[in-house]
Amino acid sequence: MQAFFFTRIKYNSGNWDTDQRMPINLLNSLVEYTTIPVDEKEKIVELSSMEIFKSPFCYISGHKLVEFSSEERQNFKTYVENGGFVFADDCNHDIDGLFAKSFEAEMSKTFGEDALQKIPNNHPIYSSFFEFEDGPPATSFELNGWGDDLVHDYLKAITVNGRIGVLYSNKDYGCEWDYDFRNKRFLKVDNTKFGVNIVVYALTQ
Repeated sequence: MQAFFFTRIKYNSGNWDTDQRMPINLLNSLVEYTTIPVDEKEKIVELSSMEIFKSPFCYISGHKLVEFSSEERQNFKTYVENGGFVFADDCNHDIDGLFAKSFEAEMSKTFGEDALQKIPNNHPIYSSFFEFEDGPPATSFELNGWGDDLVHDYLKAITVNGRIGVLYSNKDYGCEWDYDFRNKRFLKVDNTKFGVNIVVYALTQ
C-alpha cells in the first residue's frame, strides 16, 4: 500500500499557505490511531499542475479572495469528478467573509449553482473512524469574537456519484489543529480526531 501523503493546494489568488503546523499534526494522528502508512512530509502542489492528479487527498484554505484561473478551475473540476477529494476550510470562520463568499462563488462557477449542499449530521464521514453523533465537532475559533461568531452546526459538500468530492467547512479546523503535535498530550480530548475521519473517508470511498 502506497504511503498516504498530505497535499496542500497552491492557488494563484488569495493566501493558500495558512496553518502551517496542521498537516504534520494530522499526519501524526493518522500514525497514532490507524495503520495507514504515512509520508510525513506535506506536499505543496500548484492547482494548475498535473501533479494534483497523483494526490488522493487535497487541502485548500485561506482568508482572502479565491478566484481560479481557467486552468486551475478545469484541473479542480477534473480532479474531483474523477475520484479526487478536496477538504476546503475557511480560515475566517465567517460565512460572510471574503474566503467563504469567493470560494462558494467559485464552486458554483465550477460545478453549478446548487452543487454545494449541507450534509446531514449522520453522514458516513462522521462515523468513518471515530463516532461523532452530533455531526461536526465545534472549534474554539468559532466563538472567539471575530469571524461571524457563530457555531456552524453543519458542513457542506459537493457530492459526485454518491461520494463527497469537496468537503467544505466554515469552522476553521485548520487553525484549530495548527499546533505542535507534541502538545496534544495537554488536551483533554484530542481535537484532531475528526481530521482522521476526513482522511479515512477520503481514502475508502
